[in-house]
Amino acid sequence: MSTNSKKARTVRFTKTGGPEVLTIETLDIPAPGPLEVRIQVKAIGINRADAMYRQGIYDEFPIFPARLGYEAAGIIETVGTEVKGFGVGDVVSVLPAFSLHQYATYGELILVPAYTLQKHPPALSYEEAASVWTSFLTMYGMVADSANLQPGQYVVITAASSSAGLAAIQVVNYLGGISIAVTTAGKKRDALAKSGATHVIATNEQDIVAEVLKITENRGSDIILDPVGGPLLTKLLDALAPKGKIYIYGALSGESVLFPAMALVRKTPAIFGYNATDVLLNPSKLGAAIQFIYEGLAKGKLKPIIGKTFPLDQIVEATKFLEANTHIGKIIVTI
Repeated sequence: MSTNSKKARTVRFTKTGGPEVLTIETLDIPAPGPLEVRIQVKAIGINRADAMYRQGIYDEFPIFPARLGYEAAGIIETVGTEVKGFGVGDVVSVLPAFSLHQYATYGELILVPAYTLQKHPPALSYEEAASVWTSFLTMYGMVADSANLQPGQYVVITAASSSAGLAAIQVVNYLGGISIAVTTAGKKRDALAKSGATHVIATNEQDIVAEVLKITENRGSDIILDPVGGPLLTKLLDALAPKGKIYIYGALSGESVLFPAMALVRKTPAIFGYNATDVLLNPSKLGAAIQFIYEGLAKGKLKPIIGKTFPLDQIVEATKFLEANTHIGKIIVTI
């Protein structure tokens, strides 16, 4: 174990705001504590949660100067004195199981608690390994654990071209469900179909309720996964099967969801708010989720889809690209 700090470029911000508040600074990265490791980062996964934290609208409010990032992949450079099962030179990726007040992954050299580490799946690149955990853990938690999806059930997936949406398509397919991918733009239709979606609906060209009812032979979808909220989700209640399940795991529209009372009486849906802590903070669920993901990766049933990569120097551009909502797949920063 090294007892020395090292200088490395790190992303920080000193006020909430748009991507332009992010700066790259050269900071001293201390030696790891007894149960920490220091990682030479090769790839960083960019998430919506990072953007919400930067804007001051996440579960935690930034403590300035603040850092960002839940996902990364790289090589262990130093280990703490009490770390077991990992050593210098191990290739690892990081679970998003910490507070941004304590740890972060946007940097060349990072400290993380050893309990967040996962051995690098051999079939994945660094970029893919930095894309796995947030999206697939969230989708496993909603689709497999909470909803208990059964073969043949229909699942509507909104914002389907995001990394989370693409992970949802793969998890639904892997479990034998029927995925209905929803996007705003028809130009994304072919890419979503190629990514495995059984059906694709483009809301700027089609009536979403009519299309879902046609696909399901007027039964409605058994499950809806939605990170958008607002008027779209209100409308989708009409496309839900009686006693169907709605999972809300984001609020991209920024608008409130207004469910008509009689629609609720008629459908009697179960409506859940969801985030990955339901899995991350439950050891038995987390173990099952990790096993499910590793098995899916090994079988080729699960595989992160990279939308675009940027170098660390372009962290502002990478974040702007994420927030423009024009991409398909995960945005990655490489080092």
